[in-house]
Amino acid sequence: MPKDSNLEAEIKELVSGVTAIPIEKLKSDVDIFAELGVDSLKAIEIVAAFERRYRVVVPEKEIPNIRTVKQIADMAAKLIK
Repeated sequence: MPKDSNLEAEIKELVSGVTAIPIEKLKSDVDIFAELGVDSLKAIEIVAAFERRYRVVVPEKEIPNIRTVKQIADMAAKLIK
């Protein structure tokens, strides 16, 4: 499991790789949907990439509640133990 300090950076790289949004725009508290234009299809791609990278399963009911890099990192910390 990555250290918490590195986890958010890894999440930013993952989201940037899927969405082509520059890492500099992926601030911890920016709503990637409302503020950066990520749509539901990209969200599914982000979740799939996340699941592959960390070998976890994200509960489908959680996906709509994950809107920021910080929320993704917090969820990752819970799932990756």
